[in-house]
Amino acid sequence: MTIKIVKHISLPLLRPVSHFTGLSRLCLRRSMATATSSDSTVSPSNTRVGWIGTGVMGRSMCTHLLKAGYSLTVFNRTLSKAQPLVDLGAHLAHSPNAVASQSDVVFSIVGYPSDVRSVLLDPTTGALSGLRPGGILVDMTTSEPSLAVEISSAAAAKSCFSVDAPVTGGDVGAKNGTLAILAGGDENVILKLAPLFALMGKVNYMGGSGKGQFAKLANQIVIASTMVGLVEGMVFAHKAGLDVGLFLNAIKVGAAGSKLLDSYGGRILKRDFEPGFYVNHFVKDLGICLKECQNMGLALPGLALAQQLYLSLKAHGEGNLGTQALIVALERLNNVSLESAPAK
Repeated sequence: MTIKIVKHISLPLLRPVSHFTGLSRLCLRRSMATATSSDSTVSPSNTRVGWIGTGVMGRSMCTHLLKAGYSLTVFNRTLSKAQPLVDLGAHLAHSPNAVASQSDVVFSIVGYPSDVRSVLLDPTTGALSGLRPGGILVDMTTSEPSLAVEISSAAAAKSCFSVDAPVTGGDVGAKNGTLAILAGGDENVILKLAPLFALMGKVNYMGGSGKGQFAKLANQIVIASTMVGLVEGMVFAHKAGLDVGLFLNAIKVGAAGSKLLDSYGGRILKRDFEPGFYVNHFVKDLGICLKECQNMGLALPGLALAQQLYLSLKAHGEGNLGTQALIVALERLNNVSLESAPAK
């Protein structure tokens, strides 16, 4: 479903949407849309935002919030990565707990599930320990669905709320504010946060806690197999003596065209492996996907192949390159190089 921006929602009265069906759910939506308490509307005048993780994605997403006028408090383990945001007016905190103590809504986008657990749930330094009742945690990291459920339960025990809202769209989507946001949790809370989400992209409600993470994992499976197809096609075209740049331009308007081709085809030909998304993080994501497949009794051979190819990049010390560096793994397998192919 497409989330609409809804104003004037009173957060303390929120109840799980699953409690409402049919006409009562419709009446709930109407009452939410026509509520008159301006104090509950998420806006720069009354909503303090915290942010944990200001890397490739987080930095751009924070910039949109600052430009919209929100008061922003940030934390990053590597302080230099937060400095550009401080220069734009963000406040720097020394811990996730300190971020939360100064915020009504705390976003996080970090590397691994262990990082998520640390920055949100650590009893001393974690964000939840510093969040006031009624506060909201929004984890935008690609993480484990079971951890999202655990965070939701821990937040509820403190009279707080949590949303798992991983994103897709890469560094370009983060810069342009065009990310797809896959949100799981209480739908009413997600509706309340819509003004914040709208600054980063389009929010899509996927279901209860953990469903946002499941949706992102399915997205990563699609991306992994599509990337394998793209680089295999490029290697084949090169070996056949085609101008790979001309080939890519020719197919982008046909059935083989994709956003992945548009975003990465040219970068690959230019040997531009700067990370919009790190190989290391993609290996993590695909590993979580495989773990969930095992739990489900599900066989996805394309996923398994892609994960092995990305693992080979990591084994060669290339984990900090962007995911488009998959071309290097295919070149090694076939003892070819597209490095001399002209970029179009």
